Amino acid sequence: MTEELSPAERYAAARIRAAEEATALHPFREMYAFDLDPFQIEACRALEAGKGVLVAAPTGSGKTIVGEFAVHLALQQGRKCFYTTPIKALSNQKYADLVKRHGADKVGLLTGDNSVNADAPVVVMTTEVLRNMLYAGSPSLRGLGHVVMDEVHYLSDRFRGAVWEEVIIHLPASVTLVSLSATVSNAEEFGDWLDTVRGDTEVILSEERPVPLWQHVMAGRRIFDLFEEESDHGGRGSARREVNPDLLRMAREENSRTYSPKDRRRGKMVREADRERERRSRGRIWTPSRPEVIARLDNDGLLPAINFIFSRAGCQAAVQQCLYAGLRLNDDSARLQVREIVEARTASIPTEDLHVLGYYEWLEGLERGIASHHAGMLPTFKEVVEELFVRGLVKAVFATETLALGINMPARTVILEKLVKWNGEQHADITPGEYTQLTGRAGRRGIDVEGHAVVLWQRGMDPVGLAGLAGTRTYPLRSSFKPSYNMAVNLVSQFGRHRSRELLETSFAQFQADRSVVGISRQVQRNEEGLEGYQEGMTCHLGDFEEYAQLRRDLKDRETDLAKQGAAQRRAQAAGSLEKLKPGDIIHVPTGKFAGLALVLDPGVPAGRVNGHRGHEYTEGPRPLVLTAERQVKRLASIDFPVPVEALDRMRIPKTFNARSPQSRRDLASQLRTKAGHLTPDRHKRGRAAAADDREITRLRAALRAHPCHGCDEREDHARWAERYHRLKRDTRQLERRIEGRTNTIARTFDRIHALLTDLDYLREDEVTVHGKRLARLYGELDLLASECLREGVWEGLSPAELAACVSALVFEARQSDDAVAPKVPGGAAKAALGDMVRIWGRLDALEEEHGISQTEGVGQREPDLGFAWAAYQWAGDTSLDEVLREAEMPAGDFVRWCKQVIDVLGQVAAAAPSASGTSGSTVARNARKAVDALLRGVVAYSSVG
Repeated sequence: MTEELSPAERYAAARIRAAEEATALHPFREMYAFDLDPFQIEACRALEAGKGVLVAAPTGSGKTIVGEFAVHLALQQGRKCFYTTPIKALSNQKYADLVKRHGADKVGLLTGDNSVNADAPVVVMTTEVLRNMLYAGSPSLRGLGHVVMDEVHYLSDRFRGAVWEEVIIHLPASVTLVSLSATVSNAEEFGDWLDTVRGDTEVILSEERPVPLWQHVMAGRRIFDLFEEESDHGGRGSARREVNPDLLRMAREENSRTYSPKDRRRGKMVREADRERERRSRGRIWTPSRPEVIARLDNDGLLPAINFIFSRAGCQAAVQQCLYAGLRLNDDSARLQVREIVEARTASIPTEDLHVLGYYEWLEGLERGIASHHAGMLPTFKEVVEELFVRGLVKAVFATETLALGINMPARTVILEKLVKWNGEQHADITPGEYTQLTGRAGRRGIDVEGHAVVLWQRGMDPVGLAGLAGTRTYPLRSSFKPSYNMAVNLVSQFGRHRSRELLETSFAQFQADRSVVGISRQVQRNEEGLEGYQEGMTCHLGDFEEYAQLRRDLKDRETDLAKQGAAQRRAQAAGSLEKLKPGDIIHVPTGKFAGLALVLDPGVPAGRVNGHRGHEYTEGPRPLVLTAERQVKRLASIDFPVPVEALDRMRIPKTFNARSPQSRRDLASQLRTKAGHLTPDRHKRGRAAAADDREITRLRAALRAHPCHGCDEREDHARWAERYHRLKRDTRQLERRIEGRTNTIARTFDRIHALLTDLDYLREDEVTVHGKRLARLYGELDLLASECLREGVWEGLSPAELAACVSALVFEARQSDDAVAPKVPGGAAKAALGDMVRIWGRLDALEEEHGISQTEGVGQREPDLGFAWAAYQWAGDTSLDEVLREAEMPAGDFVRWCKQVIDVLGQVAAAAPSASGTSGSTVARNARKAVDALLRGVVAYSSVG
């Protein structure tokens, strides 16, 4: 029984309660059925105290509560709050949440293609929309009190991340910033930067998951815990995380089993599927199929689940596999509810379009509780899947990693089929940060006692490596900020050139670069102290040993250069001799695996070299295809010919010779041995070494012998110290160059962009010309190309459909480049305009190279992609959806997304182009608006999320 409080203690407690009830946080807390976590309360109190906050916490921990408090605070104070998100789907979802809480009259939505109640005190928007408002000096910014930046760790995205930094830098100082981030390992560094550019910012970190996460590996019919039972599964304590010894034993045994690649069945390699069946039949471990995984989780009560597959086609195939397996996760009642919701949400879609969109197959999966979720789906379909999943009417979703970006779709279990994904350039292992983001969806707060992450067994899997991936919960936030052309003209317009440079120097990118320089500077300082010691060690009483050491290095460098030149000459002579070979020449291969007698079947001359026989073309030099005396047909390389080669004799190659036929090779090799087996090649004589006759080497040797230090008894000791001094001096110079390269990097890039825009008459020092003002209204990767097209009148006289085709080239990027097939484009004026766009891009590309602006650094204009031009032209020309999708060979979701991006840029073009009423008489603005209307129909119009 607790002791009664004294009157003084009761009075103090009453005063604390009264103070608490007087805060804005008190009524806000009462709006929720659950109590807030300590980190949420701490962040809300900091906000109420007028500070900015950076909240870094795991996925699903409830960071958005802090953002919602900022909304509550702004409304209470009679000010505005903008809530920004990285993707339109998340904006739509947040808009719906806030409307439920505050009412439709107080909440608006701006996503580029959607504008709802834009003058409301609370507006949800994508980050790009806010950036554009800041540059345009929008009147909507008046009265703005708070800005919430959800998923702020997105600023590390190399394509769009710069937008987050632009917003943070340019927001008025009176605005309080709320930054919500996934757990990052350098949150303090990011908080220090926010403190520098935004003022007083409190960093609040939480590493605790609200629902403990259990990690598993599913192999065959078994589910292994990744860690031992006494380990810290939930990440709440500091217990050691030991890998499950049963899992380690199983992995060791399974990975030690050998499956010979030479096993053959009916003359072909045994396929992985055949080996899989063999393992199952012998009771061994195998990778379970998708229906097996879902059925097992259903049986164990671990649904709903999200199965992450890093492929759209894989997601679609997974649903079909579950349907073919007869999997049913919904009862009759749930099935009826699903049909009712789906029919209500898709009622506006014409029946003929439903067939094209695969509606009936999609509906069958939903009724069984199974669906896919990826960017290639129609946005309305994705929205329905999200709604049904949250309601518990869809229990298994096969999704790409885009679902992990913040959409509110928590599950009891998350499944990872593989730990490798395509990153746009190559197949790479997923990072600890990506693993954390994906598995963070497991465990529904207030519903599940624990969440589960299941990784499917793959042959060769290393449990210790997986444990390292699962145990590393954080990843560093790295800035991807780079100045752009549009950014440059907007900055100069508002602040002038000098102030713009200073602003760019405040970016997180430069902040990180400057911090990295500190460590390098310390290393330079230590090196300089070491150099003093080395210099003392090489001091000689007879003379200047540093001068003597330099002579030795010069001599060594000269000898090395001459040796390299000699080797290069020999390679050139060898290559020249290979170019003279013809089919039928008998040669002796001097070295390598196939040294000995050989018959030239194809000289393999490089591109552009003919010599009477074109053969195969190889840019790296001649690569002759030969038949050896041992009956092997091989393509040789220049490395097999360190010395020139000459034909020993010639013989005819039968027209019937087939290099793939063992009998043909045997017969011809026999003839080769008979004809030339007795021949021996002339021994190659190496010429006199170039060093023997080199005047510079003679001079350096004489200077060495004449130097006073040459006669020193301790000469070699001094030389060793001198060599150390030279190496450390070279390393120090490299470090100093790194410091120079990292200091003012952003400002130097801005200077190059400014110089290019000055050459094109967009800028004149601090003045923005009429062309520059046009560029300031064009946002996007190809902003300068769009501006030049308007400037040169490339799009004048085009119909709305033709203009849509041309503008599509500014936004579209094929998921996989296919240079082999030229994309189909409209004919006539549109084709000519697209050709002009490519020509202008070529001119800009050359100008960028001249100014040292490189696309590899994330700055500059990529080549326009014409791959969507025909689809945009057809859709704007009222062609049916069926025909457009069939010819474009593109999923409906991709088609809608690209159309909406084209609509967005057309809106910018309409705003930037000269009006028809002006002196120019331009029709571009009017036709751009018409093109928007023409594109905004059918699936594009009724997709509420884009």
